[in-house]
Amino acid sequence: MAVNETVIALLRPKPNIARLTIDPPHVQAAAQAAVDGPDGIGTIASFWTEVPLPATGTWNAPGKGGAQADLVLTAPQDGVPLLFIEVDNCHETAEELADKLEKYARFFRRNAKDTDGKERPMWRTRWMVPEGRYGDMPHPPVLLVFNRIGERNPSLTVPRLQELTRHLWQGERQRGGHHLCDRRIPIIAVGLNQLREHGPAGPVFARFGRSGPQTLLEAIGNPRREAADAREQEEAKARAAAYQAELRRAAQEQAAKQAAEREARRPVCTGCGAKFTDARWEAVQPTAWGAAKDFHSRFCDECMDHAVVDARQEQAGGKRQERGQTVPGQKAGGWLSRLRT
Repeated sequence: MAVNETVIALLRPKPNIARLTIDPPHVQAAAQAAVDGPDGIGTIASFWTEVPLPATGTWNAPGKGGAQADLVLTAPQDGVPLLFIEVDNCHETAEELADKLEKYARFFRRNAKDTDGKERPMWRTRWMVPEGRYGDMPHPPVLLVFNRIGERNPSLTVPRLQELTRHLWQGERQRGGHHLCDRRIPIIAVGLNQLREHGPAGPVFARFGRSGPQTLLEAIGNPRREAADAREQEEAKARAAAYQAELRRAAQEQAAKQAAEREARRPVCTGCGAKFTDARWEAVQPTAWGAAKDFHSRFCDECMDHAVVDARQEQAGGKRQERGQTVPGQKAGGWLSRLRT
């Protein structure tokens, strides 16, 4: 019955309000509160009871040394890929519970050939669970649900049980403050009364090795590691952004240096002293290797036009002199003559 109560507390089925119209007001209020409360985990098909976990033998014919889970929950759609549940009516001692958890550990460590011929943990041949990252691949979590009907006090049993099973659940502390639980069993404890009242979304689950109650998803997960991973990703993004900014700054400095060097090489018109435009600079470049620069390459566009006109006038004047004609402006000298001087 305690196992059934555990399933209901985790599942938290919602009543159909339409069918409760003839019930007393207090019943309707309780039903409405259940409807408005947090959802549970999985469906009735997500739970299996009395599941053998063979340390020897086979699934169908388990050998000695194995355990039998009171409940197995698989609800990946709700964030619980695989959860083993032990319900204790507070009759067992901490030592007896520790022995049961040792059998879990023996089962988790057992390997078997899968249908593809490859060896993997035996439990993975039956249940699909995402792989952890290298160095942090914990075993499936085990939830201990304590039903206070026996003579044992969970407040005394749980601390003793933590010490007896420390080698099974204790992870390796990292610099970020979180733990890596590679090949370790996340062990969580909760009271059935608390589970009934608050459900899996309530902060009533105590994971061995952690301080303070958590929700079920937090307890079976590793929020501190996820936070550390998020910080590490943000820091990596910041470093990448800083590196890209440094590359852009270096590229801008290089471009500015090259532009300054190019500007220092920019020709200056010998006529008016103005710097060449890019188009003029390109136009005066030699078109063949070893070709001599044109005389007009020393001038900007405007001065080149004047030089061409002056050259034509001097050429025309020379022809007139040959014929004995007077050349206008000969005494003063042309624009090109003054420029050459």
